[in-house]
Amino acid sequence: MKILAIDSSGLVASVAIVTEDTMLAEYTVNFKKTHSQTLLPMLQEIVKMIELDMETVDGIAVSSGPGSFTGLRIGSATAKGLGLALNKPIISVPTVDGLAYNLFGTDKLICPMMDARRNQVYTGLYCFKGNELHKILDQRAVPVDEIIEEINQRGQNVIYLGDGSKVYEDIIRENTKVNFQFAPMHMNRQRAGAIGALGIQYYNKNQMQTAAQHQPIYLRLSQAERELMEKKKEHK
Repeated sequence: MKILAIDSSGLVASVAIVTEDTMLAEYTVNFKKTHSQTLLPMLQEIVKMIELDMETVDGIAVSSGPGSFTGLRIGSATAKGLGLALNKPIISVPTVDGLAYNLFGTDKLICPMMDARRNQVYTGLYCFKGNELHKILDQRAVPVDEIIEEINQRGQNVIYLGDGSKVYEDIIRENTKVNFQFAPMHMNRQRAGAIGALGIQYYNKNQMQTAAQHQPIYLRLSQAERELMEKKKEHK
């Protein structure tokens, strides 16, 4: 089996080609360029490097959200376009699940955090049971203090990761009452390799959809949508 994986849900742009036991290629960039500039050239580079015939790909795994509205739209549009052109299924992998999977095998609680602005984070709580990623709290958008309080109540050692853990580091350090760590830099951001690894698991469970069916998961309204709703309320 061969899966193309894409993650453009945050500041990081990442593409990978994975099989059931090998990551054939991964190209990840965390730099000040838009994903519309980077994703397809990155994909073209790894396809050329490993001499990949795209027709041999079995499915396309994509980070389905939550995350940056623009980033999610670019990633989803790329996956849908490729899926339609190649007639391949789309495998939607929740963004926060993919982040958590970076810490495979840890015996600690895992708390991914993506900055959602307004002192909120896209987050969840996870742990590993054997080789399986187990969801304790499914991904959600909540205030930073709320997820920290949930962690404190559970009383378990925790590892924080994601760009939100950096943005709100001072709050985390001040308010976390259990033993905690921050994931090292090679594990603390989105990676298409993790999306691909989970994508293979979902593929084997037949958790797929057609390219036409795929839609990103936003969890919240965009800023433009919120502002429009506020204007409508003001004019009532």
